Amino acid sequence: MRPARFWLRSLGGVGTLGAALLLGLTAAPTAPAAPAASAAPAAATVTHEAENAVISQGVVESNHAGFTGTGFVNYNNSTGSYVEWTVDAAQAGSTSLTLRYANGTTANRPMDITVNGAVAAAKRAFPGTGAWTSWATTTVTADLKAGANTVRATATTANGGPNVDHLAVETGGPAPGGKTPVAINGQLKVCGTKLCNQYGKPVQLRGMSTHGLQWYSQCVTSGSLDALSTDWNADVLRISMYIQEGGYETNPRKFTDLVHSIIEQATARGLYAIVDWHMLSPGDPNVNLSRAKTFFTEMSQRHANKNNLLYEIANEPSGVSWSKIKSYAEQLIPVIRQNDPDTPILVGTRAWSSLGVSEDSDETEIVNNPVNASNIMYTFHFYAASHGTEYLNTLSRAADRLPMFVTEFGTQTASGDGGNNFTRAQQYIDLMASKKISWSNWNYSDDERSGAVFKEGTCNKNGPWTGTGQLKPAGVWVRDRARTPDDFPTS
Repeated sequence: MRPARFWLRSLGGVGTLGAALLLGLTAAPTAPAAPAASAAPAAATVTHEAENAVISQGVVESNHAGFTGTGFVNYNNSTGSYVEWTVDAAQAGSTSLTLRYANGTTANRPMDITVNGAVAAAKRAFPGTGAWTSWATTTVTADLKAGANTVRATATTANGGPNVDHLAVETGGPAPGGKTPVAINGQLKVCGTKLCNQYGKPVQLRGMSTHGLQWYSQCVTSGSLDALSTDWNADVLRISMYIQEGGYETNPRKFTDLVHSIIEQATARGLYAIVDWHMLSPGDPNVNLSRAKTFFTEMSQRHANKNNLLYEIANEPSGVSWSKIKSYAEQLIPVIRQNDPDTPILVGTRAWSSLGVSEDSDETEIVNNPVNASNIMYTFHFYAASHGTEYLNTLSRAADRLPMFVTEFGTQTASGDGGNNFTRAQQYIDLMASKKISWSNWNYSDDERSGAVFKEGTCNKNGPWTGTGQLKPAGVWVRDRARTPDDFPTS
């Protein structure tokens, strides 16, 4: 299904999916324009979940999908019901208050928005959103004082208020705890079906995967990583170290040291780093179990005190049963845990990490027989021009029952080449945003295929790395989406 995108450059874009998997989806003709490279970074935003606020005449529920956090507030159908948040401000000044809500009725459910008892917006409209699972936002500008502030949303009619998900407050400066993703979020952990930060809040990481280091290490430089962290505003770098195909097995010391070096560079920039054990062919990860134990023993020993790593222990198993993948994970995970009890571990799924879909299965085999380990997530890979509704729906279902991380995706075909389907890719992006599924895009290189973000020759010329002039259409598209990161809630 996927091997064509991974072989040496001389093979070009050779390789296709079987006809049964090709969905023939229409690609969008052009990518949306990205913000100018010189644009100032957006003000930081802190998200305050409604379920953690003071609630009068309302209940916390979670029966309608699409909310952030652990639920939302369903107002009683009565005048005067409210939700009240405490908002800290580093300094006095005007700010934006954005309420996220859903209204599955056709009736407007207006509310008064007050700040410290003063009305900031009287009878602000909260019209119908079409369904209780369709979330919308409304923004109010108000003055906050330095220190603690109370923000209250009070229903003004007998219908009560809409379902309220959260209040997002633009701070006008760096988010609490620091400017970088790692400085803000700290050590990540799996909580329920989500990836959570040091405050126990679900977060979504967005970033890029390298291409194979045996071919494109020249694309992973100080300049390119500076651009990824400051121009792209990415949160995570996936370090793809192939095992075969001229990779790790040819020189374990060389490639282990290269991964160490890139981890240190990502750490210096406040990026999370996924250490990707990029097994591809053969598709049974057990073939490389001894090598994996050696590699991850050293990784977990040297980097145990870091708080910015994730270990991806099997890139794309294929032609092998879930029981064998599970057995591999349950033998390798304890090796890592002997040295590092905290780093989240990402487990590849059957059929090129498609949750089995590409081999006529689905997520139920994992739901019914999960890996016997804690603080783990399962991976899903998709290529939008090849993988349509069945794959999208499988990911959506799985994310409600399993911790999911999309460690690899592209806007083109599963070979990493061909036309881009930005329309379908945006459907995946929207789904991942709504369910806090983190992602990294394939790939941060100048390979000749359409899935490589840089135009050919960029890496050998050492850039330029910033802006969009050197990017292919897929690069422009994904940079635009990486530049609008998660809110990273801290309270």
